[in-house]
Amino acid sequence: MAKKVVATLKKEGGVTYAKVIKAVKSEKTGAYTFREEMVPTPMVQDALKK
Repeated sequence: MAKKVVATLKKEGGVTYAKVIKAVKSEKTGAYTFREEMVPTPMVQDALKK
């Protein structure tokens, strides 16, 4: 099961950003890698669905 982490960061220009870290399993090797993404806070759920 993939682990998901969300950290809320400071506001920039009135928009609050969150750093989303997802563990993604490689189909070739089976190893997990981590993908980090900065998204506006209201779009966190959409980023996790991808």
